[in-house]
Amino acid sequence: MEEITGEADYVNAPEGPADKKATRPEDTKKGSAPEGTVDTKASPPGLRFVLPIAVCWIILLAIMGLRIYYNAKQTAEIKTLTSQKDGLTKQIQEMETNWNELNVSRAQWSINEYCKEDEVKQCRPCEMNWRYREPSCYSFNDVGPTKRLTWEEAREYCRALNADLAAAHNLTEKNIINYYSISTDGSWIGLRVKDGKWKWEDGSDLTNSSWVDPPTEGHCAISVLRIQTWLSVSCDQKQQWICQKKALSV
Repeated sequence: MEEITGEADYVNAPEGPADKKATRPEDTKKGSAPEGTVDTKASPPGLRFVLPIAVCWIILLAIMGLRIYYNAKQTAEIKTLTSQKDGLTKQIQEMETNWNELNVSRAQWSINEYCKEDEVKQCRPCEMNWRYREPSCYSFNDVGPTKRLTWEEAREYCRALNADLAAAHNLTEKNIINYYSISTDGSWIGLRVKDGKWKWEDGSDLTNSSWVDPPTEGHCAISVLRIQTWLSVSCDQKQQWICQKKALSV
């Protein structure tokens, strides 16, 4: 029985601690980190500060370069604008000089046109060859068939003389136009159909619709000798015309 007990004790004996893994001499060389740890000596400590500083310097140099570039560009643009300003200033001065000379010339022309060269210079309210009927001056252009104009052409002709095609905003002005309309073929006045209505050049409506034929789109009015009612004809016809401008106060 004792022998059996001894064998049982041997079988049930607790296992001893596991043998440690053997290490080789080369695994414990100087400078190598133990397994499972970080080697803090792999990179110099100052390198962590050098890289950010280098990046900052690169950014700073880039900013300085851009600033120099844009400053140079802005300076060039300022020089260009200054040159343009000087050129415009010179043009304005030349225009002012020309305008002043033109005003003097026009003033002299007005004196020559409106004032007679007699012993005593006397001025009149209208230019030569214009008829004065207060408060306006009228020019009746009774030209031959080859020199007649469309309504638009006649208007431009009058405007070149600082006048407009004749208009009548009251019965007195209408009678003046009719009285001096010596053309049997008709003379343009400043009345035309626009948006289905008779309108004067200044955009105002005709005050009395009985003075002219009913409106037809594309038609303008002519004044004919001995006919009290103005006639409606195509604006593209060639007609004589009547210009009107404000008389001078003399």
